[in-house]
Amino acid sequence: MKVRPNISIINAMIRITAGFATLAWITSKMVRRPHRDSYKLVALLAGMKIAEGILRYCPMTAGFERFQEYRNDHNSENNHYNFDFDDFEAKANGDNGAESYNPS
Repeated sequence: MKVRPNISIINAMIRITAGFATLAWITSKMVRRPHRDSYKLVALLAGMKIAEGILRYCPMTAGFERFQEYRNDHNSENNHYNFDFDDFEAKANGDNGAESYNPS
């Protein structure tokens, strides 16, 4: 697996800032109650945000991009997954010549 930057500089700066702010906040909370497990989890997540900002790589973004590529490849092979939302709106408005069903 090749790790290449997949987030922008601005996005990385925001992640670093948010990560350090969250880490500072949760560290101050851990001073008063050091044995709370939820604080440790939030500190771990804040550290992950800092790491994402430094490396400019987000695994969630990479996974979403891979899913989009897979879905586009899969849709091009099987055209029955391609939905056109305009068709749904036309049927809902009764533009296809048939009476629309109203259960009320």
